[in-house]
Amino acid sequence: MKDNALANPGPLGLMGFGMTTVLLNIHNAGFFPMSAMILAMGLFYGGMAQIIAGILEFKKGNTFGVTAFISFGHFWLTLVALILMPKFGWIEATEHHFMGWYLFMWGLFTFFMFFGTLKANRGLQFVFGSLTILFVLLAAHHWTGSERIGVIAGFEGIICGLSAIYLAMAEVLNEQYGRVVLPIG
Repeated sequence: MKDNALANPGPLGLMGFGMTTVLLNIHNAGFFPMSAMILAMGLFYGGMAQIIAGILEFKKGNTFGVTAFISFGHFWLTLVALILMPKFGWIEATEHHFMGWYLFMWGLFTFFMFFGTLKANRGLQFVFGSLTILFVLLAAHHWTGSERIGVIAGFEGIICGLSAIYLAMAEVLNEQYGRVVLPIG
């Protein structure tokens, strides 16, 4: 056992992101309606677990991990708030086309973060590259109102989320077994 070694918080953040992304995008692809299950995942696993992972990345000195996990954790919290606050009567709902700008800004952030992955493994590059595409598709869906673009985004989001789950499990299993069980490039 390593002295003073810190556990890798990356898999926790990646699983929080990946599982929540898959569930939301199964909805976006048209398979089931928005539900409390998606919102709860957004609050607690997509939101809080990623923020915890980001704080732990801070302890490890990983600026990229801090920025990514805490930012995307807050993405999930703000997305849930944008959905729930109008339902509670706290504020008017965001206009559909203006929601496109919210998603576009997240896509821009993700695009710049993608460049940080170019010094990392191919798995992380795929997660951030596919997430950038997802945000652009979701923004286009909100700007145009095109259901087809929304469904395409849903399927692309499922792939993105599954890639994050794969990467998380690869990191866990590769460390656990001390060898490459699942390759990440």
